[in-house]
Amino acid sequence: MVRADLLALTPEVLATLTNRGLVKRAGRAVDGGEAPALRTDDDGTVHADHPDGVHSSLPPAGGLGAGSCSCGAPGICRHLLVLVFAYQRQIAAAPAAGPGPSATTVGGPPTGDPVPPSSEVVAEARGASGPAAGPGRPTTAVPVAGAAAPGRFETWSPGDVTDEALAEAVGGSAFAAARRRHRRGYVARVRRPTAEDPVPQVELPTGTVRFLVPHQIAFAHADAADGGPEAVALAVWAYRVADRERPGLREAQVRIGGGTSEVDVAVLDRAVALAGEVLLAGAVHTGAGAAAPLAAARRDLDAAGLRWPLLALDELAAQLDAYAARGARYRPAQLAEVLAELPARRRAVVNRGASPVERVLGTDEPAETPLRRQRLTGLGARVRESADEFTVEVFLAQPAGAGVLVLRRDWPRADVGRVTGHDLAGRRVAGTTVGALAGANVVTESAVRGASGRIRFATGRIARTTVSPGAGSWGELPPGVLVQDLDALGTALAELPPRPLRPRTDAESVRVVEIGEVRAVGYAAGEQRLDAVVAAPSGGTATISAVHRSVCPAALDSLAAALAGAHGTPRYVSGAVRRGAGGLVIEPLAVVADRTVVVPDLAPGTGDGTLAGANAEPSDAVDAALREGLGLLAQAAHAGLRHLPAGFPDRLRASGAALAAAGLDRCGAALRALAGTLGPAPGDAAVNAWVDAQLRLLVTAESR
Repeated sequence: MVRADLLALTPEVLATLTNRGLVKRAGRAVDGGEAPALRTDDDGTVHADHPDGVHSSLPPAGGLGAGSCSCGAPGICRHLLVLVFAYQRQIAAAPAAGPGPSATTVGGPPTGDPVPPSSEVVAEARGASGPAAGPGRPTTAVPVAGAAAPGRFETWSPGDVTDEALAEAVGGSAFAAARRRHRRGYVARVRRPTAEDPVPQVELPTGTVRFLVPHQIAFAHADAADGGPEAVALAVWAYRVADRERPGLREAQVRIGGGTSEVDVAVLDRAVALAGEVLLAGAVHTGAGAAAPLAAARRDLDAAGLRWPLLALDELAAQLDAYAARGARYRPAQLAEVLAELPARRRAVVNRGASPVERVLGTDEPAETPLRRQRLTGLGARVRESADEFTVEVFLAQPAGAGVLVLRRDWPRADVGRVTGHDLAGRRVAGTTVGALAGANVVTESAVRGASGRIRFATGRIARTTVSPGAGSWGELPPGVLVQDLDALGTALAELPPRPLRPRTDAESVRVVEIGEVRAVGYAAGEQRLDAVVAAPSGGTATISAVHRSVCPAALDSLAAALAGAHGTPRYVSGAVRRGAGGLVIEPLAVVADRTVVVPDLAPGTGDGTLAGANAEPSDAVDAALREGLGLLAQAAHAGLRHLPAGFPDRLRASGAALAAAGLDRCGAALRALAGTLGPAPGDAAVNAWVDAQLRLLVTAESR
């Protein structure tokens, strides 16, 4: 009996299930002549007698976690990985039509000259992290029925697994817990495998489940520290529903089990009414008396588990506090967006919108989720300043979850004085510095992820976080993060729900874009903005756009130098990607040039370099009309609908006429309708009209 599951375990899969260092040690042991003597029972259990006297074995069910070893190390030890590598070599060296591996020895002398396999052979999927190929080392593997050849893409669905096999793989108690969760219902996003990303995965509210080995549920990996086996069962059922209801889609959002979701609309209504009161009064006239109602509404939303409205209310409170403190974090446009978001989510729920209620309100999202051992990749940093503090956000790609997490640190201005981004790069965080973390490879056993994708590293005697310098090996990131086709990304962004209804994740738009060519770099002196047009290798272009900020004086110089090849050929750029009037726009976080990671916000220097001028941008009447209309709506939220000057309705009508002239008739009508409600004592009708206009203009601007 040939163990197809063991043949499918590449070093990358093993590193996900254990850690890269352990995989390297096992590979070096086999390469150094420490291969064990193997024997296989009739039921498929593989036994290994190691040269150091240790005995290990792997049964045919249960994955690596079901293995046993006499070395006494907790969990999956080095000896079990040595067993896997030795077994793969044995099968690779065996005659194609010869006897199975039973009772044969890898470490001893061969019983005969090995015969090269006569059937199709494929190269082993050995990466830099696995055992290095060398003289005398087999580099072929025999294809086995039921197993995907290493490096060979296979289309398969975890939903094909029966409940009987699933219960055996995850265990009875986990299966029963998953059944209870299934009865309550949940929402999941299913990602089907492709040749570029051959691992099926499912995003659950508690984390991401990846099915690492085809047809082998025992090797599924859940990134949440608690409830891993239960999550695997939930992911299989999600795949099953997606196969039935959304066949053929690369990504599918589905609801599984349960009945119709019940939402405490009264709690949501109170939060929406509070937002309406702020809109009527405006940030200018909302005083300290709003703190108590905001705190009460926050407690109600938290108790009801309405995670996204809760985070929106937190942002509303933060904007009001920033205005009261005259802080730079206050932005009228951001205040306007959050004031429209709360009623937008409420409307989507009561009107039974296309998005599931759980996705609109975040009812399935836990406040925090402890993660298993994680390998994270630094994608750069963003530095911001306000009147009283400096903030650094470090962005970390989560390859196992195909997402990006954010680590945030604040330093009061009174503690650090006047500093720049480069000064903050030397500040300590997570046992290292901000500058090191922004481009590093991180392995952590102490990560805790918040609902918004914000990460923190818990402290403790057992939990550990190690940071090693990164070399910009971003090509290994999953397609959920890495972009090689900008046209395809533009299509995917266009298919997203409107931003006010999407999950509130901090790094939702952050991607890594592979650079095929830098076509132009230019500087608009009047706006202090650097623009660069880049093309992706598989199609499409985007504009990298960065604006000068005094807290990062050398950022534009650093970015221009990296794109011009000062550090070698630019290969990748990370940043927040959005749709603009002229196509995709990337607000950069870092650039990889050869093996150097350049983080502009942390760059040293005073920004006194000479930047080449940019070509004049063609005028865009639609974009200008939308900006003017959104600006007026933000002014209304800032001053309050009850406190607008007498001529404000006329300004709204003029802006509406400009929108209509640009072809946006409904946007223009929405502004004119708002103008008609602004009498001496505007009330609910004015609030509803303002929300209508704000949402229509926001969605239109995002859709361009």
